[in-house]
Amino acid sequence: MKPSWRVLLPSLALLLAISAGLSFALVTGPATPALPGGAQQAAPASGYDGMLALPVRAAPAIDLRNFRGRRVTLAQYRGKAVLVTFLYTHCPDVCPLITANLGVALKMLGRLASQVQVLAVSVDPRGDTPAAVAGFLRRHGMTDRMQYLTGSAGELARAWVAWGVGAKAQVGRPDLVAHSALVYGVSARGRLTTIYPPSFEPRQIAHDVSRLAAH
Repeated sequence: MKPSWRVLLPSLALLLAISAGLSFALVTGPATPALPGGAQQAAPASGYDGMLALPVRAAPAIDLRNFRGRRVTLAQYRGKAVLVTFLYTHCPDVCPLITANLGVALKMLGRLASQVQVLAVSVDPRGDTPAAVAGFLRRHGMTDRMQYLTGSAGELARAWVAWGVGAKAQVGRPDLVAHSALVYGVSARGRLTTIYPPSFEPRQIAHDVSRLAAH
């Protein structure tokens, strides 16, 4: 049964605040949440199990490097559905959950998994070293299944701003980062189309991939 979401921008702001709170409880001054790609609201999506970002527009560019130092862009996956999320390797709760559920969704897709690429953008330029990222991917069975992108603080901050992502290290605990923890569905034509909460069910992603890949 498909979820019934009646979510507009104020509700999405609350969702973003909640998702940030999952990363750690002691945070002050959370960033103002926003939708990426110029979208103004999120609403129930006809034909999708995710929420629809409206208006549907081109997704913001991503141009970073993976933990092996190879350049990766969002544009290079045109023709596939792309799932974009923002994570960090030392996250104690929501990031492992999102990663695990994305892995389950890929397994559910079987051969259709070739229609989708998962991109994770770091929210922790200090802690997400190549070794940390490699270990994170290995532990979650996502090596070569998820492109985990890193960069300098300035490079990553540009991506965060473009995607409306808040990221703030905890004072006195720089290993903990409060951040927006959503998953974004980008269509084969490069349009930001769907949005999923951190508590999404893998079947929702598995359901939507074919439609994203066809549009």
